[in-house]
Formats: sequence, structure tokens, C-alpha cells
Amino acid sequence: MIGFALCGSFCTIGRALDELEHLSLSYPVQAVCSEIVWQTDTRFASAKSVIERAERITKRPVIHTIVGAEPLGPATPLEALVVCPCTGNTLAKTAGGITDTAVTMAVKAHLRSDRPLVIALASNDALSANLKNIGALLTRKNVYFVPMRQDDPVGKPHSLVADFSLLLPTLTAALAGKQYQKIFLA
Repeated sequence: MIGFALCGSFCTIGRALDELEHLSLSYPVQAVCSEIVWQTDTRFASAKSVIERAERITKRPVIHTIVGAEPLGPATPLEALVVCPCTGNTLAKTAGGITDTAVTMAVKAHLRSDRPLVIALASNDALSANLKNIGALLTRKNVYFVPMRQDDPVGKPHSLVADFSLLLPTLTAALAGKQYQKIFLA
């Protein structure tokens, strides 16, 4: 089973759910979401519609609490865990070993099993405050990045967004212990 964790990059959640759907055609999937995704309605989607779609795709209840996510390492091992979209906040917490959300607990619990963590970043500060966290995670065993690019170099010069369409090949490579191509796209 593959874990698929959703964080609060609300403008990219629709695309992330599209990739969850593609992934579910090849693997059984367990969705996890941050508490923010679980409870926040935005102009992009209501929390209820996001959760209902994830549950319809995976045919499983979405894990949305720290207690619910804690077994995902030792008690319920996953082949891999995908964080898509991964916000700068979750990236920083992962790099710093902070566990205070369902997603960061799922990451911590999963990394204890020495299995792949695949990060599909969507962050407005990836090329500023969070660049050091990308660097820190690049040196960690079993951490892989979906290739990414600047989504708006003029309007948001510090922003990076993963090319979500590369999630499945990145996951396939990660399961073989390899990073799929260079992480920065032109």
C-alpha cells in the first residue's frame, strides 16, 4: 500500500487529487491529510469535497489525526509515502523532525521503516527560507523529490511547484532506491 498525504497548498490540491486517482490505478492507497485540509473551505474547494473525493478514490477513510497516522510506520507499513502537495511548512517540519500534524506524524512514522518518502513540493518560499530544508532533505536516506520548477518567476520569484505529472515515475524510481531525473526543471 502507498500512503498519500495532502497538505494545505490549496491551489494545487485539485491536481494532487488527480494524481491520487492515477496512483490508485496501480496501487492500493491510504490517504492522509493535514488538519488544515480536513477543516478548511477555500475558494478552490470545500474541505468536505476534498475529503469525499479522496475517500471515493481510495475506498478508505482519510486519516486526519496524529493518533490515526502514528501506526503508519511500525504497525501498518507502507511501501512508500507520498506528500503531495507538500507545503513549505511541512517541508520545514520534516527537515527539523517536528511532529505536530497528521502528515508530519505519518512522515516520521514512515521514515522509521526505511522506506521511500516522495515529496511533491508546492511552496511560495522554496527558493528563500525553505531552500535550506530542501538541501537538508536531499541528504536524507529514502527521501525523493518529484521534479519541480518555478511556477511564476516574475510574480512569485521564490516559489517552486512540483510537476505532479511526474509523481508516478518518481515513485517508481524511489521504490527502486533512485531519484527520478534531476529535481529542478527548466
